[in-house]
Amino acid sequence: METVLNKFDDILIKAGGYSNKKSLIDDALRALLRARPLLKQDMAIELYKVHEISLSRAAEISGLDIENFKEALIEKGVRIQVADIPVEEINEEVEKILEAI
Repeated sequence: METVLNKFDDILIKAGGYSNKKSLIDDALRALLRARPLLKQDMAIELYKVHEISLSRAAEISGLDIENFKEALIEKGVRIQVADIPVEEINEEVEKILEAI
C-alpha cells in the first residue's frame, strides 16, 4: 500500500518545487547536513578512510582546520595516512630546496 510519504518526491516535483528527483535529493542532503553538522564530519572521515579524499579536503568538508580534523580522526580511531615516499627521494628534494635558497 502506497502512502503519501512514498509519493513525496513525485508530489514535490509535480508541485514545481524541483525539476527532477536528483535536484530534490541534492537539496534534501544539503538541508540534512546543515541541520546535523556532525554528519559532515562523519562523512569526511569515511571518505578519508577509504582514500577517496586527502586529509586537507576532508578537513575542508568537515568544516574543521587540519589539526582539529586530525584530532577528530584520532578520537574515531582512524589512522592518519602518511605518504609512502622513500627517504632517499625526500632527501634529494630537501637538497634541491636548500640549493635554491
